[in-house]
Amino acid sequence: MVRIQAEDFDPAAEIDGLVAGKANIGAVVTFTGLCRDEAGRLSALELEHYPGMAEEEIGRIAQDACRRWPLDGILAIHRHGRIAPGGNIVLVVTASRHRRAAFEAAEFLMDYLKTRAPFWKKEHLKSGGAGEWVDARESDSADADRWTR
Repeated sequence: MVRIQAEDFDPAAEIDGLVAGKANIGAVVTFTGLCRDEAGRLSALELEHYPGMAEEEIGRIAQDACRRWPLDGILAIHRHGRIAPGGNIVLVVTASRHRRAAFEAAEFLMDYLKTRAPFWKKEHLKSGGAGEWVDARESDSADADRWTR
């Protein structure tokens, strides 16, 4: 399940919805990405995406995770729009019979969300000055590359 939305989400409610009625699940791993204030510099982070393309790409990544690991549930939510520091940006939830599959699948999803999902981030500064577009970090690409070996 993949959702791209402007609205905030409740991680606990999303987890409950994913695992409801599934007694075979032995492990649930979650990752919630939050907006940082970058040492007090930022008033917000603005995320833009191509509607349709972003859902398709994240769906492709989620399907790949389901082929690689025995998952009983998977969820990826990514927000767009203006998000204040402390606000939720992304939620990844993986559920499996065993912990290793759930951990690895969640890590795989996040590595690819950081590098392949078509989102662009712009900083909004507290000072009112022009913010920068945030470039991908080399370390994010190195993290994603390890899954191709």
